[in-house]
Amino acid sequence: MSPEADSAAAASKLQAELLKQEGNAFFKKDRIGAAIDAYTGAIALCPKVAVYWTNRALCYKRRNEWVKLEEDCRMAIQLDSHSVKAHYMLGLALLNKDELTEGIKELEKSLELGRGAHPASYMVEEIWQELSKAKYIKWESLTRERFSQLHKLKESCKEALRNYNSLDNPAAYVPEVQLNELEEVFWKASKSDIPAEVPDHLCCKITLDVFRDPVITPSGITYERAVLLDHLHRVGKFDPVTREALEPHQLVPNLAIKEAVHAFLSEHGWAYRMR
Repeated sequence: MSPEADSAAAASKLQAELLKQEGNAFFKKDRIGAAIDAYTGAIALCPKVAVYWTNRALCYKRRNEWVKLEEDCRMAIQLDSHSVKAHYMLGLALLNKDELTEGIKELEKSLELGRGAHPASYMVEEIWQELSKAKYIKWESLTRERFSQLHKLKESCKEALRNYNSLDNPAAYVPEVQLNELEEVFWKASKSDIPAEVPDHLCCKITLDVFRDPVITPSGITYERAVLLDHLHRVGKFDPVTREALEPHQLVPNLAIKEAVHAFLSEHGWAYRMR
């Protein structure tokens, strides 16, 4: 590339950054139209910078312009497949189109990217809230379908018992013990869909809510990452329970608890609504 071309590219990059800063300022002042224009200008100058696309998508989100938001998020993901915001907002756009399964997949991707030491951990709670709502809606739909199927099957089993018991005596009733056994079988089949208590070891000791991004301290206690980091920043650098000295770099993801939470929620979708 010639020196002239290098100079022109550098000038375009600088101008695009200035336009992004203008867009950010407009957005903070709720001047969404002006922010869109600024980000559009930045995209025109440097179309391969993912953040310009996600910033404009955020403006479209504010306006509920979901089609444009989806287009910008898909472009941002092409440029940066690890963009937390792009996957998150794409998930919201898909949910808005009632594409529940695909929307959940994108929200799960954004949540996974948002976890960890350096990613946008501040977004984890926001992403989790939207994912929880979507997962609960999906669970409700599947549960209604399962209950309907179980009810039909139970009635068929009762009818089969009646027919069997009436072979020798048409007037005979189904013995109560058989009906009780049948009820117990179907109760066990639907037990996982009946709301109960989330096990304590799957809940943060501070929030008392199910873990989203669990981390373990040197003292062996597991906390919600964002909540513990906030404690270390606002209250002091010590473990909330043991009071031992604690630095952010000492936190380690608790993968065992993370997997246990995932397994529990997969079997008990009602827990997405527990607060």
